[in-house]
Amino acid sequence: MSALFPEDVADYLKTHPGFFEQYADLMAQIFLPHPHGGRAISLAERQMLSLREKNRAAEAKLAELIAFGEENDAIAEKVHRLAVALIAAETFQAVIHLINFHLRDDFAVPHVALRLWDRPQGVEGLPEFAAISEELQVFAETLSRPYCGSTAGFGAASWFGDSAPQIRSQALIALRNGGGAIGLLALGSEDGQRFYAGMGTLYLERLGELISAALARVTKNAP
Repeated sequence: MSALFPEDVADYLKTHPGFFEQYADLMAQIFLPHPHGGRAISLAERQMLSLREKNRAAEAKLAELIAFGEENDAIAEKVHRLAVALIAAETFQAVIHLINFHLRDDFAVPHVALRLWDRPQGVEGLPEFAAISEELQVFAETLSRPYCGSTAGFGAASWFGDSAPQIRSQALIALRNGGGAIGLLALGSEDGQRFYAGMGTLYLERLGELISAALARVTKNAP
């Protein structure tokens, strides 16, 4: 009689699902090591432990998904509030105020800076129209999605003023009017993991689109 290998036993049991029904008493005679050490346990008890572990893992995954869903709902509500406020804004100064207020107070982004390259007539002396390098303007044009990560290598970090040395992560969002970039929105944080490479940027993209549309509307008829 040829020797049986573990694979042969496993294949036999898979192809004969009624084996343990026919030999039900055998389950009580087979003992396996406890998965966490210690005493030996029966096959039935081992199966029960395995099912409990799977249930715990499933419950943990479900709780994680629920938490993600609640977080997304909260962010979507904040985006909605900003959108409603921007729709009602009638002047450039009002839009700038709303951007800063909502991002800092509602979204809890500690540092917000905005730079625009096309200054409308009648709007003077605002930091949003301070000169920026041509390299940053070109960079904004190439951004197909928001940049998230370190502040190293970007002149935008200096936009945060006295807080610049403490900024450990940032998000840079290109603002557009039609196809071309009209500006750059910078969000900064002292937390190095607030804005990190590889994070989801869907809501940052939506923020960029809302703010771009609002700015394009009010700068058209700026006094």
